[in-house]
Amino acid sequence: MSKNIIKRLLQAVAAMIGMGLLFAGSANAEIPVELYKALGVEQGASPKTLYEAITKRYYDPKQGHGEGKYAEYWSPLPFMQYLDPDSYYRPPRAPAKVATREECIKCHKDETRGWVHSWKQSVHANLDEIRKLTKDDSRFYKKELIKKVETNLRSLGKLGEGEELKEVSCIDCHMGVGVQKGSHKEDLRLPDAAACGACHLTEFAEREAERDTLTWPDTDVHGKKMDPIWPPGRPSHALDYQANVELATWAAMEDREIADGCTMCHINQNRCDTCHTRHQFSSAEARKPEACAYCHNGADHNEFENYMMSKHGAVYETHGSEWDWEVPLERAISDNKQTAATCAFCHMEYKGKFAHNLVRKVRWAFNPQEGIANNLEHPWYKERRDDWVDTCRNCHSKKFAESYLTFSDNGTISGLKKQIEVKGIMEALYKDKLLPGQTTNRPAPAKPEKDGPGEFFQLFMAKDNNPTTVELAYSKLWEQDLLQNYKGLFHAFPGGFTYTWGWAPLIQHYTEIQTENTKLRDFAKLKSQVASLEATVGKLKTASLLELDSKVKQATVGGLGSGMVLVGLGLVAWRRKLKTEG
Repeated sequence: MSKNIIKRLLQAVAAMIGMGLLFAGSANAEIPVELYKALGVEQGASPKTLYEAITKRYYDPKQGHGEGKYAEYWSPLPFMQYLDPDSYYRPPRAPAKVATREECIKCHKDETRGWVHSWKQSVHANLDEIRKLTKDDSRFYKKELIKKVETNLRSLGKLGEGEELKEVSCIDCHMGVGVQKGSHKEDLRLPDAAACGACHLTEFAEREAERDTLTWPDTDVHGKKMDPIWPPGRPSHALDYQANVELATWAAMEDREIADGCTMCHINQNRCDTCHTRHQFSSAEARKPEACAYCHNGADHNEFENYMMSKHGAVYETHGSEWDWEVPLERAISDNKQTAATCAFCHMEYKGKFAHNLVRKVRWAFNPQEGIANNLEHPWYKERRDDWVDTCRNCHSKKFAESYLTFSDNGTISGLKKQIEVKGIMEALYKDKLLPGQTTNRPAPAKPEKDGPGEFFQLFMAKDNNPTTVELAYSKLWEQDLLQNYKGLFHAFPGGFTYTWGWAPLIQHYTEIQTENTKLRDFAKLKSQVASLEATVGKLKTASLLELDSKVKQATVGGLGSGMVLVGLGLVAWRRKLKTEG
């Protein structure tokens, strides 16, 4: 071996040792560098320094925390205290007692035994059992996780030097880590994501880094300036609550219980137990597709349905019970019996590593948009496409992965073209004031929402002729059919983008819009002709018959045939009048 090679090897070893010393007792070196830059924190910072920087931003209303910019338009329901605990939770007034950590468990065995039963199944309640695991146990990696938690807590001053964490009990999460007793009516809290982050700092930082690793381009594929498609960090779990409360439709809705149906999924920003259900907080549970299904289902984001009926889902349903779900994701395929992709495997993987940052490969995001379709050759999009190819190559060839991604892009664009076409039709009808009742029976939506043709709010709010049937058809086309077409394609379920969902319903609504456009414009033309005829013959005795500003106009006669009947009646009346006067 040459002296140069030996020298380089020694330099590499020295560098590795140096890096190890640098990050010993510091925050995780694998947390995205973008987060450190955004927070102004050195990568070698202590867990305490990093945690304080993350939580400072996390609780900043100007950066997405709390009730948002539309707070004046809505009032929280009592149930909101469980959806945004930091903003709204207040401890119950009874029992008015100071309880010890042992008393919490003893009391809740009777009061809410389901909580205690779940907690007893958790790692929190069984730290010593985890510490005794041998390497042949798939949970063995959790021993190191406990050590990392202890390092974080020592840095925060919650554990003494060399002290081990004895347990994670009710009081640690609901009153504070290490607290021995507290007042039920004054000290009780519902833990938010930051409370979990005190121990699970790496996972918290990974999730919070979604704000910093999803920054949409401000130039198009030709280098020309453009508005970013989405605000920084969105759409993501890290800012999903902000996305909810700062949506004008959500804030405007009078039926707050229905509005909070959206909130019940848009709480990953506030809580961790959407995926890791309390009080077991199971990683194995969170790795299964059903954990994602709670939110990722339904009319405009039917990812779960598409996955389960794809070939991936078929393999999961037939063989998933044979897989060891305690195996961490990075070894799920290599060391486990897993033979198909899952939601967590594909979306948490990035360049061979797995983390709680799920947005580093985002391209089309929540919904297809023209600004995305026109710029897929932009370096930002191309790099993310390459990252998806690498993910797919865990199971597929590069050629197959590239071919299917191109297939899915083009299929998504096909749906988008149809949507853009009928969007122009809807905007023209609205501009020309041809929508039924538009000038006589169309109240404006509640603030802060603004009126428009086929808008999102029209799926949730209705009054008189707002919306009209043609607008509702368009709302469903762009907000449901188009998205289902896209989701079906990228989750590889043929029925999801052909007959069952996606394309076929999109074509149905497209056809309805085209038909209604023809009817409304023909009727407008007919009204103009009748008005011209009336002006020619003067005021007729049968004017009331042609008084289209009354009930007939409001009811919106639906076609040319109906219009011709009116013209015929008008001509008959005109001839009778001429005979009478003659």
